[in-house]
Amino acid sequence: MNQTMQAVVNHGPHDYRLETVATPEARGREVVIRIEACGICASDVKCWSGADMFWGNDEQPAYVKGPVVPGHEFVGRVAAIGPEHTGFDIGDRVIAEQIVPCEACDYCERGAYWMCERHDIFGFQNNVNGGMAEFMRFPDNARLHRVPADLAVDKAVLIEPFACSMHAVERANIQLADTVVISGAGTLGLGMVGIAKLKSPRRLIVLDMNDDRLAKAAEYGADITINPAREDVVARIKDETRGYGCDVYIEASGAPASVRQGLNAIRKLGRFVEFSVFGEPVTADWSIIGDRKELDLLGAHLGAYCYPATIAGIADGSIPTDGMVTHRLPLAEFEAGFEQVKAGRDALKVILVPDADTA
Repeated sequence: MNQTMQAVVNHGPHDYRLETVATPEARGREVVIRIEACGICASDVKCWSGADMFWGNDEQPAYVKGPVVPGHEFVGRVAAIGPEHTGFDIGDRVIAEQIVPCEACDYCERGAYWMCERHDIFGFQNNVNGGMAEFMRFPDNARLHRVPADLAVDKAVLIEPFACSMHAVERANIQLADTVVISGAGTLGLGMVGIAKLKSPRRLIVLDMNDDRLAKAAEYGADITINPAREDVVARIKDETRGYGCDVYIEASGAPASVRQGLNAIRKLGRFVEFSVFGEPVTADWSIIGDRKELDLLGAHLGAYCYPATIAGIADGSIPTDGMVTHRLPLAEFEAGFEQVKAGRDALKVILVPDADTA
């Protein structure tokens, strides 16, 4: 490996730069991978745009510790291992979960590592730089998973987002008689569509403002697709359920209006799963949750314990992935990639692929 590499570096909102930086080294039990590809997540774009949840406000401190290399949807091959590392060899294909848990707090000790009190997240804190670079270091407490060597890059790069999709679907506890609504047919929502279909619900409804995404949702298993720009979503869901509403509503759009829509569309005793990261505070009538409908309100965070099943499902084709990656860009064109994801019109998953001749 060269002593220096190319990397995107986050210096602040709208201040991301392609820079030449030191190539990370593997110490102790650490691993360094050569990045094959790194996806641009909606949360990356919200961080780049200056959302308060990343940069703080009067009520919360900044989450980002910069300057930092962004990117948490990565896959790569082992390029170096520390002298104390066991488990992987040079050339092995590997992915790390987004969270780097402390392994010592109350949550970690009871197995809820994804809610670690003192965690780091790849791509947001500079002690765990992310994958928008040629190389990336995994500390010894990273949670690593082996990736099939022959799995296409366009599929392998979806492991992290689809593991999050699987966790959200698992939280919904879908039953055979359920009418399930997934709001948002971006990468995460479409992952949920394919995974929810494996649960065999009575009816799977997908909502999105983009007709191309709705077509992909139908391809992935949606029974009904609805564009809220043209149709009264709540009325249609009520029509499809004899006036009761859906049993499960999974919010994956990141739009505040989708939250209020879901609370109105869900039936009494239903299950509302909130997955999205919002760029602004969301207001809703909370009396719907308790007094009117006695809902189960569930959060979904990351892809806890879902990586092995996600890798297997993508590899054997039971989790659909065709056509998900729509744009492949070199690191130097990262800004164009961020703009494409933000616009959301003709792009699903945009990935950055380091140029081979700079490695």
